[in-house]
Amino acid sequence: MSAASKLAGKLRLPCIGAPLFIVSTPDLVIAQCKAGIVGSFPALNARPKDKLDEWLVRIKSELAEHDAAHPDSPAAPFAVNQIVHRSNDRLMHDLEACVPLVITSLGAREDVNQAIHSYGGLVFHDVINNHFAKKAVQKGADGIIAVAAGAGGHAGTLSPFALVSEIREWFDGPLCLSGSIATGSGVLAAQALGADFAYMGSAFIASAEANAQDAYKQSIVESVAADIVYSSLFTGVHGNYLRPSIMAAGLDPDNLPEGDVTQMDFGSGGNTDAKAWKDIWGCGQGIGAIKEVSTAGEIVERLKGEYAAAVAESRAATGRFVP
Repeated sequence: MSAASKLAGKLRLPCIGAPLFIVSTPDLVIAQCKAGIVGSFPALNARPKDKLDEWLVRIKSELAEHDAAHPDSPAAPFAVNQIVHRSNDRLMHDLEACVPLVITSLGAREDVNQAIHSYGGLVFHDVINNHFAKKAVQKGADGIIAVAAGAGGHAGTLSPFALVSEIREWFDGPLCLSGSIATGSGVLAAQALGADFAYMGSAFIASAEANAQDAYKQSIVESVAADIVYSSLFTGVHGNYLRPSIMAAGLDPDNLPEGDVTQMDFGSGGNTDAKAWKDIWGCGQGIGAIKEVSTAGEIVERLKGEYAAAVAESRAATGRFVP
């Protein structure tokens, strides 16, 4: 059985909750996993570094308790995101935590992948184009997260149609698609393109469990795709951010200078006095579908209902089997 099939068999919706800097904490991860999707968080969210072990113990303990109480609907697995960029001076420490699924970002390293594989872990790596996808697999990544145009955070600019098609020409392993997915029909569309899983983040910022300011959550509810600004200013790498937060920082979202990638520092939070992601709020273009702040469980239930309806409509329209 393939890695993708093994993972999909543990989910009640083919979806991975993206790790959200600052926003994703055990509260959100546990709620996502109990609802039946992969929950994840960046290791760097656990500060100081010793807190990472505390978080992992809590997540594993609460999910085990859930499984014991709900044997017919066990929790989905969880994942930890590791930033491989050279500014992350915690990387080697954080890798000592043996997590079954690790999401790596901002650099692919063979030694990191080997360390994870040494205890039987899987590595899914973020990429924004086919070139980086090939490099990631060459260095040992098991799965690819295709970050297409419109995704929150450090997004790419390629259409998901082009990006997934190019990757699937040579890669038959686990493939996740990220970029403006905020509905159940969007999850099915990702599968139709050739992805195994939808990779979804922004919808969960507007969840009760998210570690985000109320103003941040409300801004997502009130905003649409046109309110997303693509800029490299804040970290040195291009990303998508909410226009209202840029304006609140006294900046003109339509006239932002380029950032300096050499100044990227995950210890300090960015290149400007207004810090990404604390003050300058990351978000993807799919937020027009988010109408209210809900619990993570309610969000997943909505997605599952929309997904089931989309599957039924597709079967009726085509007369063919749809996953």
